[in-house]
Amino acid sequence: MESFAAAVNGVSHTEDPFSGPLSSIAPWNYRVLAALMFVVTSVSLCENFTVMLVTFRFKQLRQPLNYIIVNLSLADFLVSLSGGTISFLTNFHGYFFLGRWACVLEGFAVTFFGIVALWSLAVLAFERFFVICRPLGNIRLRGKHAALGLLFVWSFSFVWTIPPVLGWSSYTISKIGTTCEPNWYSGNFQDHTFIITFFTTCFIFPLAVIIVCYCKLLRKLRKVSNTHGRLGNARKPERQVTRMVVVMIVAFMVAWTPYAAFSIVVTALPSIHLDPRLAAAPAFFSKTAAVYNPIIYVFMNKQFRKCVVQLLSCRDVTVVEGNINQTTDRAGLTNESNTGEMSAIAARIPAAGTVPPKTEEPPNERSSFTQIPIPENKVCPM
Repeated sequence: MESFAAAVNGVSHTEDPFSGPLSSIAPWNYRVLAALMFVVTSVSLCENFTVMLVTFRFKQLRQPLNYIIVNLSLADFLVSLSGGTISFLTNFHGYFFLGRWACVLEGFAVTFFGIVALWSLAVLAFERFFVICRPLGNIRLRGKHAALGLLFVWSFSFVWTIPPVLGWSSYTISKIGTTCEPNWYSGNFQDHTFIITFFTTCFIFPLAVIIVCYCKLLRKLRKVSNTHGRLGNARKPERQVTRMVVVMIVAFMVAWTPYAAFSIVVTALPSIHLDPRLAAAPAFFSKTAAVYNPIIYVFMNKQFRKCVVQLLSCRDVTVVEGNINQTTDRAGLTNESNTGEMSAIAARIPAAGTVPPKTEEPPNERSSFTQIPIPENKVCPM
């Protein structure tokens, strides 16, 4: 308990944030934050629960390419359930009325599930690169590969969020007194080493994976598009996937860059004076990622969206499954329905080192690449 008290003192509180609201902050500020967290938490819980429910109800969604998407929704759901709910209650009361040990648990839970969600985005980018670019030739993404990705995400996240509980740095109350987080404010060298390592492994590394994998994916699509670029629509999939990638990277940067930048600034300058409301803004803003992650990665996904509409319309689930399993004359559409749009793209892109055979096409038919059914402004499912 003494070590935790020192951590709280490291945040430079002159009042006990566990016994009552800070007198320097007007009560209406806490009411605004409580209302914000109520809206964000409610929307996030509904969205992510819907994703998990629709995956459970529709068999065709339970594929290796979708495992990491469901894992992302699970992590976002747990972030909102633990951090969002507690943040709403503490801001409604105006102080962290749950006590010191609850602060440690809340800080660990939010950080752990948040890093799981963040690394899920990186693994999702790598899986898309793996499916489209086929760096290992004809080796496909199987269930065991997807399971290994999930094991890596949860294990790696736990490794870098448990040290503050065991004594390497700490989880402490924020300046505003209603949330708990890693102790960015400490001037100790040991705490600095953890923050720098944490920043590198949980922000720089996943961001690098996302950028590198999506850039290679776009390069592959551009190369194939140039090969089949005699027709006007040949570049349409490339343009649509490019927009998808830009949205994903921008969303990642918008959610996490303010929080990462804030942590580095206060770590490098622990004596800097920041208004508690300004210091709390990056942490609250990062929680909104749990709202728009499902929109970008799931609800803009044609396959998931159709199943969600089917579920919400209270129609028989077997109708969708029956339609999807029917045989059609268009192999491309059947492949898309069974394995998703990203798999449909991969099926038409030759593996590395192979040369696609030249075939004669009637003038009224498009090349196989131009038939890739990617909806405009839609994210390809995994």
